[in-house]
Amino acid sequence: MQEATALVTGANRGIGRAIVGALLERGIKKVYATARDAAGVAADPRVLVLRLDITDAEQVAAAASIAGDVTLLVNNGGSLEFADLLAGDLAAIETDLRTNYLGTLAVTRAFVPVLRANGGGAIVNMLSLVALGAVRGMGGYSVSKAAAASMTQAVRAQVAGLGITVHGVFPGAVDTDMIRAFDMPKADPADVARTILDGVEAGAEDIFPDPMARDGHRTWRTDPKILERQMAAI
Repeated sequence: MQEATALVTGANRGIGRAIVGALLERGIKKVYATARDAAGVAADPRVLVLRLDITDAEQVAAAASIAGDVTLLVNNGGSLEFADLLAGDLAAIETDLRTNYLGTLAVTRAFVPVLRANGGGAIVNMLSLVALGAVRGMGGYSVSKAAAASMTQAVRAQVAGLGITVHGVFPGAVDTDMIRAFDMPKADPADVARTILDGVEAGAEDIFPDPMARDGHRTWRTDPKILERQMAAI
């Protein structure tokens, strides 16, 4: 990690901010910390702040042009609209799909040539346990993360042989603004960030970085229908 140059989307809060902090702890030489709102981005001489809305094609292209030395791309930026699929606002569902799937894909498309030009590197896509078992009250979000998980696999196949690894991260409940209203045990974002980086360094393609995620993954491997019912009951 020390020789890497990283770009982290959604770096101003939650897991994104924690990942920036964890990278700095490990002695990384440079981090491009990007967000729609730069307020809250960690202050450090090694951090370069870029304004980036991952759904804005011009901003994505500009980021790839500016950050031409990136070897580690962390696709963390996302959207959570609490909309169920049958009665929720269709525009909210479209927002989650546009951000979590299409936005992540757009950034990935922009930076694969950058990584390739720099001799390879790694792409880390922040997915969610809900990609394996949908939660009713956030159906649009669940669908968008499932789409992003499938995209992660497809991109992994496409960059095989280019020296680029692709890692999917499936967190469970993490103590961030997104799910602060949920009354349930939540993992510390700093612990989650460190576990994610450990997984990337170990070459793990699928990373389950907290207790809920690991328990859910074990259940899913035993019987996916059990996890489906458990997640539907949240």
